[in-house]
Amino acid sequence: MDLVLIESLAVDTVIGVYDWERTITQRLTLDLTLATDIRPAAADDDIARTLDYAAISERIQTFAAAHDFALVETFAERLAATLRKEFGIAWLRLVVRKPGAVPAAAAVGVSIERGTRQGVA
Repeated sequence: MDLVLIESLAVDTVIGVYDWERTITQRLTLDLTLATDIRPAAADDDIARTLDYAAISERIQTFAAAHDFALVETFAERLAATLRKEFGIAWLRLVVRKPGAVPAAAAVGVSIERGTRQGVA
């Protein structure tokens, strides 16, 4: 199994449980690990045969701009489902961080894994 990485992707979205948070956008940072078999793409040097991290990153930006959630957990769950469905991703790990949410912490957030690594060469 091979892994495609997208690290420290910054997105702006409406996120939070407090009333004041519902009136502003806040920055989240995302790390993604996506399972795929890169051998077909590498053999032909063909981006169409792998996970296109630029297209995935753009989709994440669009998703973040179009949705607003109270919980980081909901953002992560819905984004993971969207990416798996739209890009045919068998397994992914998604880390979503919300910097500045707790003054004494650099960031708070969640890390989730969805799908199965089985069946990915």
